[in-house]
Amino acid sequence: MAKFKYRALTSTNEKVEGVYEAKSKDEVLAIISSNGYYPLMIEEVIESTNINLGLKKKVKLKDIAVFCRQFYTMVDAGVQIDNCLDILSTQLTHPELKKALTQVHEDVQRGESLYESMSKHEEEFPELLLKMIQSGEVSGNLDTILLRMSVYYEKENKMNAKVKNAMIYPSILAIVAAGAVTVILTFVMPTFIEMFNEMGVELPWLTKALLWTSDFMTSNALVLIVSLFAIIFVYRMYSRTDHGKYTMSQLKLALPIVKPLNQKIIVSRFTRTLSTLLSSGMPLAQSIQIVSEVVQNTVAEQVLLTVRDELVKGEGLSGPMKDAGIFPPMLSSMIHIGEETGALDEILNKTADFYDDELEAQIQATTALIEPLLIVVMGIIIGAIVLAIMIPMFEMYTQM
Repeated sequence: MAKFKYRALTSTNEKVEGVYEAKSKDEVLAIISSNGYYPLMIEEVIESTNINLGLKKKVKLKDIAVFCRQFYTMVDAGVQIDNCLDILSTQLTHPELKKALTQVHEDVQRGESLYESMSKHEEEFPELLLKMIQSGEVSGNLDTILLRMSVYYEKENKMNAKVKNAMIYPSILAIVAAGAVTVILTFVMPTFIEMFNEMGVELPWLTKALLWTSDFMTSNALVLIVSLFAIIFVYRMYSRTDHGKYTMSQLKLALPIVKPLNQKIIVSRFTRTLSTLLSSGMPLAQSIQIVSEVVQNTVAEQVLLTVRDELVKGEGLSGPMKDAGIFPPMLSSMIHIGEETGALDEILNKTADFYDDELEAQIQATTALIEPLLIVVMGIIIGAIVLAIMIPMFEMYTQM
């Protein structure tokens, strides 16, 4: 699918613009028209091929959450937008965000809208935030929008932090285990093997296998190190391609250990984001389009784009969600209730809270499963090495 940038007029003659991912311009035209907009311009976005060398410091969710919270506090207190931006550009410490806000402040002073000014800095400001600010400017409730977005990004940052923190101990355990095995095979094993050879001890097959591994590692240390970095580099490059992103997303939803965790992350992010968008008055089809860009899983993104297409054709949301196959039955049931009662945003908000709790429990369960597995694997490897050393030693003592 390609990305298309559009500009359109609402029923109140307000200009709106954004980006849709679709197969053709005609599909984008159908989506815009279904939202009650009159299209002014639709053009394909040519993706940049520039390589990111990592010289720019990435804006994190925590930075965006702080920005939204401080911005809301000042707007709610009656401070003018340009004054808010001036204060924020001096208070915030993130260099890229600080630079972007300085330019946004200058553009707003020249008469541009806040959305137009911020949309020039898509690397610093998430697409979701830009859309919500556009909605807030049109509806005149920017303070409410900023409050919702500050809560949204605070929860999103909290969820990401929990997932990362849960993986710290297993990662350290795996690194220490790999380091210990490498040291034993590279430095300890050769010493014992030399002693066994001097004593003329017949080595068992396990010791011979570890001896071959030890010799291979010591003889090809440089090649192995270079190969390791090459594999990491190729993986990082591949995971940035469309095919790589899709493959990684499939694995996350297929591997038994991480599948439940990733499913709950997707559902939690989906419900929270869609609730935030709908409560701000954004049309459902457009909201699903934005949510598809936020779930951070290419498989789920493609599924949601299919759901969006069904919505454009006049279908409800619960049916396509049920047929998608990657969402739990409870979610489609709650969405159906929300559609029947006309309170879909409230139902989704409560569902998001439920899945946040489910996600936290799943993180603990996944961590509790991974840690013993790593310990068992490490124990088997270390035990095999100990046996490979002890068996010849017993043989050597019996010959003395």
